[in-house]
Amino acid sequence: MLGLLLIYFIGKYFYDLAILHEKSKWGWAVIGVVSYYAGAFILAFGLGMIAEFISPGFFDNTPEIMLNLVAVPLGLISVYGVYQLIKKNWENNPKDQDMDGFLDSGL
Repeated sequence: MLGLLLIYFIGKYFYDLAILHEKSKWGWAVIGVVSYYAGAFILAFGLGMIAEFISPGFFDNTPEIMLNLVAVPLGLISVYGVYQLIKKNWENNPKDQDMDGFLDSGL
């Protein structure tokens, strides 16, 4: 149940950011959720590889709940990074720039 709330709020923040910059609302909300799962998987996989390399057999004695508790912050870190990257990109390249004026500026 808590996982659904987490996914809801991740999607909501991306949804609100897309509304603010007049982009596809649901598309960016889905990208936010996908960034959580992809980041959790990729970062946890990398961390797991390092842990197994340093201490062979680490995962044999580790409870599954501990692995899940490690994956949540890693997913949130990836969501924060993607959110800041998108926000910075949209603020530096506003949609209000008129392409017609850009093309006619050399004439």
